[in-house]
Amino acid sequence: MEIKQNIINIMKGLKHMNKSLEIKTALRNQFKEGTSKMAKRVCYGYLQDENGNLIINEAEAEIVKWIFESYLSGYSLGRIANELYQKGIKSPTGRDKWNREAIDKLLSNEKYLGIVLLQKTFSIMGTQFENKGIRDKYLTRNSHSAIISIELFKKVQQAKVERGRGTKIGENTASDMLNVISML
Repeated sequence: MEIKQNIINIMKGLKHMNKSLEIKTALRNQFKEGTSKMAKRVCYGYLQDENGNLIINEAEAEIVKWIFESYLSGYSLGRIANELYQKGIKSPTGRDKWNREAIDKLLSNEKYLGIVLLQKTFSIMGTQFENKGIRDKYLTRNSHSAIISIELFKKVQQAKVERGRGTKIGENTASDMLNVISML
């Protein structure tokens, strides 16, 4: 009886692994074809139109531009967060205060260039890892309208590296984003 239950459990596990593999394969195919809905995820500065395409939210786009320009002019992440709070500008999550991490991620988000880089991370058995070349990454150009220029983005990434913010282990480091720019 115990052997039969073990066989049933093994079969269930194999069925689950097969379904997981099917889903991952379908996602990768969507990445390759440029049809992934992940490319249309809304981030601060954008909205979705009735067809699900990203369009610029003009009010938020001005804030995005200000954040990039302020960082480039020497503002720290903390100073940017404080100024946004003083101006009464809510964070992307609707909080009164922005935090440094949200601003840091915003400054490394390639979507502001009108491009999308997919599969920056991947999961193995429920644990997410940064993709450092283990899996293919998929770059979709002209996915939507850009909010900032490639020149401004590149200067900010270089400034982050110089200030030591681009060496942080994690998703979308400044040095990674400079590599993305080189692919354009």
